[in-house]
Amino acid sequence: MNSTPTLLQMIEALVCTPSVSSPDASLDQGNLAVIEQLASWLADAGFSIEIMPLPGDSKKANLIATLGSGTGGLVLSGHTDTVPYDEGKWRYNPFSLTQANQRLYGLGTSDMKAFFALAIEASRELRAGDMQEPLIILATADEETSMAGAKALVDRRMPQARHAIIGEPTGLKPVNMHKGMMMEAIHLQGRSGHSSDPALGNSALEAMYSVIGALRAWRDELQQKHHNACFAVPVPTLNLGHIHGGDNPNRICPECELHIDLRPLPGMDPQQLRQELRHRILTVLHDSGIQASFVALLDSVPALQTPAGAAIVQLAEKLTGHSPEAVAFATEAPYLNQLGMETVVLGPGDIAQAHQPDEYLALERLAPTIEILTQMINTICIRRDPLL
Repeated sequence: MNSTPTLLQMIEALVCTPSVSSPDASLDQGNLAVIEQLASWLADAGFSIEIMPLPGDSKKANLIATLGSGTGGLVLSGHTDTVPYDEGKWRYNPFSLTQANQRLYGLGTSDMKAFFALAIEASRELRAGDMQEPLIILATADEETSMAGAKALVDRRMPQARHAIIGEPTGLKPVNMHKGMMMEAIHLQGRSGHSSDPALGNSALEAMYSVIGALRAWRDELQQKHHNACFAVPVPTLNLGHIHGGDNPNRICPECELHIDLRPLPGMDPQQLRQELRHRILTVLHDSGIQASFVALLDSVPALQTPAGAAIVQLAEKLTGHSPEAVAFATEAPYLNQLGMETVVLGPGDIAQAHQPDEYLALERLAPTIEILTQMINTICIRRDPLL
């Protein structure tokens, strides 16, 4: 890999290549330039390269780079997109790597472009002939929005491997569980009329008051029924995040919309939760004359639960010195589990830095991350430890 740039040069090149993903088309940039940059470095390093365009969007793709062949092996995975940035609130240019205060500042340093450079650095001296089992570096699109990249992988049933590490920001502590994520819009349609006589209309806003009451009662039931002490917030959460209805105080409100965010624990079925949500709302609105419609603002992201006894979890615990943890944020790990991999989330950044102005990665995290990844690769792909 003599032609590969240095570690800091790679991080700089990735940060300097914008790849914001957003549901807002005016902000969405695509990730193809980042994918092509990674593909170039990894091809020079002897990896076989497959770029998987996302259907319907020429600006977005996944990358599957493989060193070695055969079954089993290890995937080092991450997403190439970032969230938008708060213009005017950064002290440093978000699209330039700035080294200051023993930190690397830039959009994607912590979440999570730098992980790719660290994975490449950990495999810098490897050759295909060294590998008893393959090493796969996987880069995805649109994790920050739709998970479209991960879903495309599941649809294609690739890549295939036995173990996976996702380099999301965990402070170099292994994560084997996280909550799922559902975002739903509830739209109520009533009838407008002059506010001087309630009989002239049917207020969608007042009906939403009843819907909110039903949702709060359901939340209490869910939290009484489901509990997992591994999580800092050990119960499922249901947040009432956005509401809008009506247009004038002297007009009976004809329409009202509420957006909610539901974070289920492992073992809770998102489809059953969606069905129960709709059943409860339709029940409370029965005979009210109010019509309800529902839109999934985000396809459900499953919860993650890789068994604590899984070999990759045990290896991560041994190499980091930390017991596996549970977190509230969602990742692509459940999709890799669906592909048959046992997956751990483990990366050098901190979630407190993600999605914040002046996002940074501490310089002191670089060497330990490379060492952990090197040991992972050696154990799984080169020595092929029989316990794995």
